Amino acid sequence: MRSFLPAVAEQLFRDIQKTYQETSQIPNDLLIVLKFVFGSCALQALDLVDQHSVTCLTSPSGRKAFQVAGGSGRLYTCFLSCHYCPCPAFAYSVLRRNDALLCKHILAVYLCQAMAVTQQESVSDQQMSVLLSGTTAP
Repeated sequence: MRSFLPAVAEQLFRDIQKTYQETSQIPNDLLIVLKFVFGSCALQALDLVDQHSVTCLTSPSGRKAFQVAGGSGRLYTCFLSCHYCPCPAFAYSVLRRNDALLCKHILAVYLCQAMAVTQQESVSDQQMSVLLSGTTAP
């Protein structure tokens, strides 16, 4: 899969993954780099990880989406395959102003994957289609 992140961010996630597998924690030096690379959303994303707010939804056809419960309780459906989140911060900071690599929701997904702490949920192909279309179920 083609990555939308700079090489430094990709390497950071690999380092987090390796260290977390060995020690079950992220050392201070990697937390500092995380904050340097991603700014203020790094702490917010770590909070979402601590709250187990990230769920990977998988359908029988192989489609995958991530749902992240935001700080307000709203559920955001994020797609790493196209680097997208429907939250206002993503639209403004990432797409419009281009002053952030990603929002806290997508960063939380990357961190959960690196740490192997993503909640898993299977959904039907019909449920995934409804989710992808953004409509409500009949």
